[in-house]
Amino acid sequence: MYTLHYSPGTASFAVHWLLIELGVPFELQKVDLDAGEHKTPEYLKLNPNGVVPTLVVDGQPLYECAALLMLLTERHPEAGFAPPPGSPRRGSYLTWMLHLANTLQPADRDWFYPDRVAGPANAEAVKEGARSRIEAAWGRIEAQLGAGGPCLVGDRVWAVDFYATMLMRWSRNMPKPATEWPAIASYVARMKARPSFRVLYEREGLTEWA
Repeated sequence: MYTLHYSPGTASFAVHWLLIELGVPFELQKVDLDAGEHKTPEYLKLNPNGVVPTLVVDGQPLYECAALLMLLTERHPEAGFAPPPGSPRRGSYLTWMLHLANTLQPADRDWFYPDRVAGPANAEAVKEGARSRIEAAWGRIEAQLGAGGPCLVGDRVWAVDFYATMLMRWSRNMPKPATEWPAIASYVARMKARPSFRVLYEREGLTEWA
């Protein structure tokens, strides 16, 4: 049994989505970010970073979205959501998983919380820098989809695709959303057509970008 500490639409989105796809039993524990539940002593014992997601696995709390996605695919290899070690797609899969975690998601964080980087006086400059990095990332993903799609790594959906779609969703209100790139727009439409996406939206109570 897994327990996912989540908040709707946040970085827990991809982990929740993969759990639904895996069809394994899990419990949801909603964390009210507006009420500051992620900063309470009780939650910080689970996740000292004070963010979501946290996934309790066999009684052990673990965190970081990319790490949780990779762990779940390893624990459930029969579901086929990651290329196995030694397979031709493995290197590209790991490259894109870590690229999303180390390049795109930090740029998103700077966009949404620019004052935390260099103070309120420099917030707009931080946002402009973040926007440039985000849009450059969409350009690389557009090229990747065009060259080898229809998924991010070849012709089938892996865990990295749930992660990428989550980050694309975050861009929906940015000056140039990810879906303005044509290959990405088609990719998003395919990912959103999965039955699990509708289940995810219902469980998280989401309505936008549906």
